[in-house]
Amino acid sequence: MRLLPIVLLACAAVPVWAQSAMEAPPAWAHHAVWYQIFPERFRNGDASNDPTVASMQGAWPHVAPERLEAAGWQPTPWTHDWYEQEGWAKALGEDFYTTVQLRRYGGDLQGVIDALPYLDSLGVTALYLNPVNDAPSLHKYDARAYRHVDVHFGPDPDGDRATIAAEDPADPATWRFTAADSLLLRLIDEVHMRGMRIVLDYSWNHTGVTFWAWQDVLAHGRASRFADWYEIERFDDPATPDTNEFAYRGWAGVAELPELKKVDKTGDPAEGIPFDGDLHPEVKAHVFAVTRRWLDPNGDGDPSDGIDGVRLDVAEMVPLGFWRDYRRFVKGINPEALLVGEIWWQRWPDVMMDPRPYLGDVFDSVMNYRWFMPTRSLVTGHDSMTPSRYAAHLDSLTAGIDAAHREALMNVAATHDTPRLTTSLFNGDKRYKYRATPRDEPDYRIAAPDDRTRRAQRLLLALQFTLPGAPHVFYGDEVGMWGADDPDMRKPMVWTDLDYAPEQADPFGRPRPVDSVAVDANLLGFYRDLVGLRRQYDALFATGDFRWTVTDDARGLLGFRRTLGDEAALTILNLSTRPQVLEIEPGYVLVLGVGVGFQAGNSLRLGPRSATVLIR
Repeated sequence: MRLLPIVLLACAAVPVWAQSAMEAPPAWAHHAVWYQIFPERFRNGDASNDPTVASMQGAWPHVAPERLEAAGWQPTPWTHDWYEQEGWAKALGEDFYTTVQLRRYGGDLQGVIDALPYLDSLGVTALYLNPVNDAPSLHKYDARAYRHVDVHFGPDPDGDRATIAAEDPADPATWRFTAADSLLLRLIDEVHMRGMRIVLDYSWNHTGVTFWAWQDVLAHGRASRFADWYEIERFDDPATPDTNEFAYRGWAGVAELPELKKVDKTGDPAEGIPFDGDLHPEVKAHVFAVTRRWLDPNGDGDPSDGIDGVRLDVAEMVPLGFWRDYRRFVKGINPEALLVGEIWWQRWPDVMMDPRPYLGDVFDSVMNYRWFMPTRSLVTGHDSMTPSRYAAHLDSLTAGIDAAHREALMNVAATHDTPRLTTSLFNGDKRYKYRATPRDEPDYRIAAPDDRTRRAQRLLLALQFTLPGAPHVFYGDEVGMWGADDPDMRKPMVWTDLDYAPEQADPFGRPRPVDSVAVDANLLGFYRDLVGLRRQYDALFATGDFRWTVTDDARGLLGFRRTLGDEAALTILNLSTRPQVLEIEPGYVLVLGVGVGFQAGNSLRLGPRSATVLIR
């Protein structure tokens, strides 16, 4: 199948709406090596706070608590075979892809704190945590409250619920810090003591159906003081016998995610024209209050005890007018705070969004999914992606983006919203995201990747860590985890101190190989080497000169040079299945090799499907 059209090629002429003021991102963003954590699946540091049947109510698939309790629901053991249904799941009589959404593993903030030595040893410099706000789902994008950490991420769920119940959620003066909130503040301190940064994930586009304001709307209808907070299309009319008149807009049609009210909205992202306008003023004030709470927790004007930025979910659905005001507000509290927008699809699933209108006076960075698409094609050998096409394609994607923002782009290879890196490469001839699961493509491969895929992963990583942009690691990719699209990419993290059941079950009962689940020490070592290079050599992360040095389609050679002052980094890939010899400039020393023969003077001998990084 053709993959390339999914990527939006930039036009030579930059539209007027894309020419926003270029406010530089904070300098630390150029140096960032990102590590993304999905908290519920990262590490269970405190078994006493694990989720309960009651805490899950309001999240899909809405199984009645009495039914779950009768089935014997309990948190799933961390080392459980992913596709093997638990006893309670079998008792429910539902298929795997329904019951897996009812799983909870108990990952929490104490688990993140406990893992900080590991993250430090990996060398990452910036942590991006998926939502930690209080919510009934495993993913937490269906907020029950923005202002508090999920009670099951902290040490005292019952006490936290009592604290939350005593507040007026619409009045920030009544807000207190719960035990879970305080644990987040401790995590922030410990991250900062290690010289790292930490960014939290929020969606200001929608809430969950258990959100306090939405619950008031459901209770009081049109008379609710929060009725104007949401995109409500129709209220029930008590004068009519019809009880199903209430209608509202949910994000992407998802009823569990009612959208917050936008005002004076213009534009259409599906046509390449970003939304402009604002959020409802009361919603905006609430969002600002929550943001201030975590940027400056003590409220003393010193943001050093707060988070270092915000990753903003489905950002293209929120008007630019709001985002510009939000940027001014955030930067007024902490000028060094980073704003990262999730700018992804323009027309699902065919065209990706052009990020240029969202950089400068809107965000400092975006999640650079567009980088991954052609790179995946290049290293897997699909879609006729040659070195010269690849170079031209990447140049088109960065056209009109200044060097400072180009260096700050979050270059993602996998996230909580995509198949894991190894599985995506293992299925390189299939779709990247949309329906990339065995539910939709029966021959989609869900087993452990083969050796060829692992080699392709190393080639891609060599590019990710040496091209302009900030490399991003999705938790577990560094230890070799695999998994298809949602929910399979959200498996529990694989740790060396746990013994995992082999993965041998299949969601449809089909035969499959038995795969051992354990840390891939060699792959982990390779990630550490790449992170070390990235941190050691300024030419790999600072804004300098970038040039393609070789795009030889006949021999399958791709190379580029990055230069800063007297230092230069040279990356060369041999994408062919034959050894190659390449003459390079004098003065370079080989510092990293994947399948490399050897360097003899200025003659570089490259093994088949190999990558090298050299430094001068």
